[in-house]
Formats: sequence, C-alpha cells, structure tokens
Amino acid sequence: MIEVEVVGVRIEMPSNQPIVLLKLKTGEKYLPIWIGTAEASAIALAHQGVKPPRPLTHDLLLLVVEKFEGKIQQVTIDSLDDGVFKARIHFTNGQIVDSRPSDALVLALRVSAPVFCSDEVISTAAIDVPDDQEKEVDQFRQFLDDVNPEDFNSPS
Repeated sequence: MIEVEVVGVRIEMPSNQPIVLLKLKTGEKYLPIWIGTAEASAIALAHQGVKPPRPLTHDLLLLVVEKFEGKIQQVTIDSLDDGVFKARIHFTNGQIVDSRPSDALVLALRVSAPVFCSDEVISTAAIDVPDDQEKEVDQFRQFLDDVNPEDFNSPS
C-alpha cells in the first residue's frame, strides 16, 4: 500500500464530470477518480475543513461511529474492477467496511485519517506528471484553493 493525499476536486472537461485527484505522498504520480456531483461537494467541504451548520450524511455516520466508540484508523483504495474503484474503511477495532472511494475519502478527511492505495491500483490507473507540467499542477492547486462547493451544483 502506498500513502496518498487528496489534492482536491475538479471538473473534467468536456464531460463536466467531477473527479477527485489524489497524489502519491512520495513521487510525482496522481490518481484521478471520477465521482458524482454530490460526492464532489462533500469532498470539497471536508477538504476545506468546512463544518456545515447541520450534519450532512457523512457527518451523521461519523457521529454514529463515535457513539459506538469506534474510530477510523485508515482508508484504503484496494482495487479497480471494470473501471470501478473499490475502497475500504478500516477501524481501530480491526473491523473493515467496504465503501465507495468518494465516501471513504470524505470520512478520512473529516477525521484526518491516512489514505492508502494498493500498488495494483497505482500501477493501473495513476498518471505521471512530468516536471514541465508542475507549473500547471500548481495552477490547478490554486484553482482548488479558490473553488467553492456551490460551484458543483447543477443548474436548475
């Protein structure tokens, strides 16, 4: 397993499909995972440390876990089957729950749990960012710092 960090959420053009971008903590590889709009908003809020006035679904789940004296130890992105990423939430008591990566990432961000990705997923789906594209990555990070969750709402 290789530790990764959430860089942020962006909209993939021209499909207007949100993705969450993960970066290997060591190296220059990035892992893009396509997600839904609601999941993009939840990840963006958690990544920015925004606490909503009322608990959202992920916050409610964390409250339930805490009520039963559970604690998230880490999140893993374990496999990629037919274009679908699969993740797991690992608890300190040894229990493991299967999850969508987007949900697992929101929870990890909310509790500052580490995120790991299998070597197989990295070798299959991660992309290299050459040094000459590092400026573009910095511009993308600036975009992520300035984006608001409302930017992901669908037009009515």
